[in-house]
Amino acid sequence: MKVSALGEFGLIDLLAEMISGAQDKSAVSYRKLIIGIGDDAAAWKGDATTQLITTDSLFQDVHFRLSTTSWHELGWKALAVNLSDIAAMGGVPMYAVVSLALPPDTEVDDVRALYQGMIELAQRFGVAIVGGDTYRAPLVSITVTVLGSAGGKNGKMLTRSAARSGEKIAVTGALGASAAGMEMLDKKLELDAESGGQLRRAFLQPWPRVAEGQRLVALGVKTAIDISDGLISDLKHICDSSGVGARVEMERIPIAPAVRTHFSDRALELATTGGEDYELLFTASDDVIDRVKAKLSCPVTVIGEVVAEKPGSVVMVDGHGKLLSLAKTGWEHFKGMK
Repeated sequence: MKVSALGEFGLIDLLAEMISGAQDKSAVSYRKLIIGIGDDAAAWKGDATTQLITTDSLFQDVHFRLSTTSWHELGWKALAVNLSDIAAMGGVPMYAVVSLALPPDTEVDDVRALYQGMIELAQRFGVAIVGGDTYRAPLVSITVTVLGSAGGKNGKMLTRSAARSGEKIAVTGALGASAAGMEMLDKKLELDAESGGQLRRAFLQPWPRVAEGQRLVALGVKTAIDISDGLISDLKHICDSSGVGARVEMERIPIAPAVRTHFSDRALELATTGGEDYELLFTASDDVIDRVKAKLSCPVTVIGEVVAEKPGSVVMVDGHGKLLSLAKTGWEHFKGMK
């Protein structure tokens, strides 16, 4: 079987099963493990707090094109996507290590610009870049690993596996801008300066919701994920991990204004399946969500409800409760857009 037939998520499941079966259950490392493969970050018991670790890679001509991405933007995004994983756990990012593959004819000034992008974002969140590796390769590849902590002494954090039937489904911010920005750059679309700048930043310089993730934990939220593969696909991850289903009211989904204006015929598709918005998707009771809306400085929109029926499934309805279907649900490596 080819990995293209199995798909990214099927491959992850296969490897997770292999690794779990081979673990020495008596080892100290295993006994301290809280969350392994399958969430936004792994977590284990430290001496004083719960420790987190996550890693992500950006590969040339898969995740970015140097013809449309500056080196500064590449550095920013490489760190941002990892900080977003820590945000999805409600954690505090602390340290980063960087593995960088470069063709030998890469300009030194370009590498400086890449690291300057990472450094600027790291400074915003108090993250220290503490090491890494560099090596020769035919194309540019950057892998960042971020370590952090969660929950202070009580160890509380967000996971994908605590959603319960009857809870509401909510999302921070607005969706679709990153996917629209990628399309704008790929197709060389000419938009007004304000809209074009907003979409470009959404795609290449996303802002990780680290403070918001920490606030969610403090306010009593238990389940969250960051939107990287797409709203529907990432909501399905929560449903799979929690053993529940989800009912989403499509008309409630917050779509970025620039997407509504310039991609009106595909705005809903971009918002639900485009991915890489790096907003936080979470579930909670009505009273908790009311507290979240009152305390967070960013918009928070309720888009649906967790249901007991059809565990692992996401049902989409219009304003009249009529079932809807989308041709795509989100991105999956090896398979592409589903």
